[in-house]
Amino acid sequence: MTILVLILCILLLVALITWAKVNAFLAFLVVALVAGCCFGMPFTTVIASINKGLGDTLGSVAIIILLGAMLGKLVAESGAAQRIAHFMHDLFGARYVSYAMALTGFIVGIPLYYNVGFILLVPIIFSVASSYRLPLLYVGMPMLTALSVMHGFLPPHPSPMTLISVFHADVVKTFGYGLIIAIPAIIIAGPIFSATLKKIGPHSLQFAHRSATLPAHQLPGIANSILSSLLPVVLICMAHLLPVLFGQNPLIRTLAAWFAEPIIAMLATVIISTYTLGLRKGKSLAKIMDGYVCAVKDIAMVLLIIGSAGALKQVFVDSHLSNALAGMLVSSSMHPLLLAWLATACLRLCLGSATVAGVTAAGVLFPIAHHANVNTSLLVLAIGAGSLFGSHVNDTAFWLCKEYFGLSVKETLRSWTVMESLVAVIGLAGVLSLDFLI
Repeated sequence: MTILVLILCILLLVALITWAKVNAFLAFLVVALVAGCCFGMPFTTVIASINKGLGDTLGSVAIIILLGAMLGKLVAESGAAQRIAHFMHDLFGARYVSYAMALTGFIVGIPLYYNVGFILLVPIIFSVASSYRLPLLYVGMPMLTALSVMHGFLPPHPSPMTLISVFHADVVKTFGYGLIIAIPAIIIAGPIFSATLKKIGPHSLQFAHRSATLPAHQLPGIANSILSSLLPVVLICMAHLLPVLFGQNPLIRTLAAWFAEPIIAMLATVIISTYTLGLRKGKSLAKIMDGYVCAVKDIAMVLLIIGSAGALKQVFVDSHLSNALAGMLVSSSMHPLLLAWLATACLRLCLGSATVAGVTAAGVLFPIAHHANVNTSLLVLAIGAGSLFGSHVNDTAFWLCKEYFGLSVKETLRSWTVMESLVAVIGLAGVLSLDFLI
């Protein structure tokens, strides 16, 4: 009976979001209340669980996500992303242009959320395609692949950070394993797959969606641009490396402990980049801060959705659903990582949003994660890979690709949907391979 209630609650969530078009934040809260009552919890206990789940989830990830949004806004508006794209374009040339676009999306995708990165980099895709007289999808799909993989797999993006918090996974290990899986996924689903798309798309380039770009003399230097984008990763890696090299120095160990915390690494990066990409380039501090306010507004609804998903997760935990799910897992011959991937992929197909699918899966899979002998870092990546599977007409990213590249629905399914599914399947293969090796 407990499992039936769980299934009905998930179906209700899907129906509210996809059929009734209810805001995801409100849908999560409604389902959390319904689930708690159906599981026989006293109403006051349900409210307490919702408050606890929302607070605990946001308390652990909100600062990192907000700082990431600020950094992404600065990287975008300063022209750093534009500089990286042009540098990669010049470095690789026409022969390897698809690999240049993939590498650009990979670097820019670390601090930028997918939709922001898409809007920012589309003009560069059009420019490169026009310069080399190449098909749009052949040039653009590798970059979109990299942006999508970074958004779904790796911190500090909302869904991975939420999953890391829920499952108490190690940030550094998750990022390291994620890179190992992300690189082949990007190469295969990006440059290699895009070679099959040369005949798909408009016969002539459409420039209606091109946005204004900064002139070359106003762009920051390439070293500044790349370092500002990658600095959180550099700081965290250095924090784990320094104690190995200078283990006896108490000051080094204290500094390493500080910068090993993602919040400190992100905050330090925002402070440094505020100077290197902002003040140093002649921008006023007030204007930079206005940009940060806009970044926070852009991400506010994502935070609310993550918090409400955490509330639903807490109701599942407090209702003792864990015992029923643990029993189901024990009786199932399916590998827990495969089960996590399949559950998330189904949610992705139903809900559309990769972020919503990922955080919903976290709530459903939280109990079994602590009853099964699974690597939590790989569990985060399995859910991340599943959250990218089968993007179709209920996903805003599907329509972004269709409209900006002038595709039909059939062509978008053939290109974008297949690419997302490839990434998800390759990600699953990588997770299972790492689980076997380690």
